[in-house]
Amino acid sequence: MDRITLAGVIPAALSETVPGCQSDIWGRVLSFDKGRSVLIRAASGHGKTTLCCFLSGLRSDYSGTISFDGRNIRLLDDSLWADVRCRQLAVMYQDLKLMDELSAVDNILLKTALCPDCRLQDITDMLKRLGIDDATMKRPVNTLSLGQQQRVAFVRMLVQPAQIRVLDEPVSHLDPENASIMAAMLEETCSKDGSAVIVTSTGYDLPYRYDRTIQM
Repeated sequence: MDRITLAGVIPAALSETVPGCQSDIWGRVLSFDKGRSVLIRAASGHGKTTLCCFLSGLRSDYSGTISFDGRNIRLLDDSLWADVRCRQLAVMYQDLKLMDELSAVDNILLKTALCPDCRLQDITDMLKRLGIDDATMKRPVNTLSLGQQQRVAFVRMLVQPAQIRVLDEPVSHLDPENASIMAAMLEETCSKDGSAVIVTSTGYDLPYRYDRTIQM
């Protein structure tokens, strides 16, 4: 996937408020291109997580059109969506969507079927780089802090093959040091695979080198 295009997209829940607002996304025509990075800033309640759910096909309660390489995503069948989610679009959701009863390592190992070149040692090295030690990474994720869980979800997103990577408020529970480490790891991966990066924020941004910043 090389391009995601939004054309006149308005969430159903915001249909009465968008026409009078100054959003650079809702109701506009814009594209997210492979190899480019975008920061989307917005206050809470303006639809950041909603957009991420639209892009990944978890929600479709909007007017307008979202297209992947010119194809309306409303026309994708289940098998095509499965391919998109497995090999083209990697998302770090705000609610993380981790398996609570599984350890940090096991949550990430679920993704290794999609990326056979990613070894267990690679996963543990990435977690340690983000300050998660051997004992912590073996605990069920529901016993970890929110900041630790965010780091686990980030590594799980990072090991997945993708052309587009979407991160919804990825550093909301992280200190600046870990946020900087996360940004460096993301940049290293994207420089290798050329994937696009879409990051949302309420003001505390992932310190990444963005090509553009837009207001929702």
